[in-house]
Amino acid sequence: MARRRKSSPAEDLMELVALLPWWAGCVLALVSYLWLHGAATQEVAASIAPGQVGTVVTQTVWKSLASVGQYLLPLLCLMGAALSAYGRSKRKGLVFSVVGSSSANALNNMSWQEFELMVGEGFRQQGYQVIENGGGGADGGIDLVLRKGGDKFLVQCKQWKAFTVGVTVVRELYGVMAASGAAGGFVVTSGRFTDDAKAFASGRNITLMDGAALFKLINQTSAARATRPPPVETVSPKAVSTPSCPICAKAMVQRVAKRGGSSGNAFWGCSGYPACRGTRPVA
Repeated sequence: MARRRKSSPAEDLMELVALLPWWAGCVLALVSYLWLHGAATQEVAASIAPGQVGTVVTQTVWKSLASVGQYLLPLLCLMGAALSAYGRSKRKGLVFSVVGSSSANALNNMSWQEFELMVGEGFRQQGYQVIENGGGGADGGIDLVLRKGGDKFLVQCKQWKAFTVGVTVVRELYGVMAASGAAGGFVVTSGRFTDDAKAFASGRNITLMDGAALFKLINQTSAARATRPPPVETVSPKAVSTPSCPICAKAMVQRVAKRGGSSGNAFWGCSGYPACRGTRPVA
């Protein structure tokens, strides 16, 4: 499933920032502006001493580039952040549409691009870091690259609806896994797998996930997240309130009787003792 090649560095930068959380793109925009703005406002030497022509020319060129870049680079970062936020929202919407459906047929109504986004979001909910790589080209048709616990996993997505995925696709994935040192791989389809494909994957670290299995996985993951118990709130013990003296209304302090029939027992005594001898029992 080939995707169009980006034709400019600006598009490549936006795509790279879009892989980050949206807030990270906003931070990059701010940092790049502050950095380039400082360079753009830096003074260039008015007089040129012998042997410093090259330095002054370099400073002048850098100042000119920074004057434009202080606005262009942050703008590209903000556009990448917007793409990140939009993509995240779209992926969640695709998962929600599958969860709200009564059968795996909901997968067949997606375009192949939406199918890849939804599969990537499903793996994210399983705790994987996901890079949407796109199929075709020298990467052997790998659509997603997953990372978890230091291991790399490769994913091929085949939205073939009623069609079956044959052994050739699984063999190709296994070859790319061996060449790239991946710990495992997944072939995900909205259709089915042939018996030869299942036999080849058996005993190898390749997981075949048909439409029914993918539908079940997304529903189970979403249900587990929805039923996750809320964090337990800790309740601080109530502070002991200090009573007022029944005689002079001053604050009281807790004391221990040293003699008499109540020796050893705690009681509230007036803080104005010995001028005031008001007492209260400790509740």
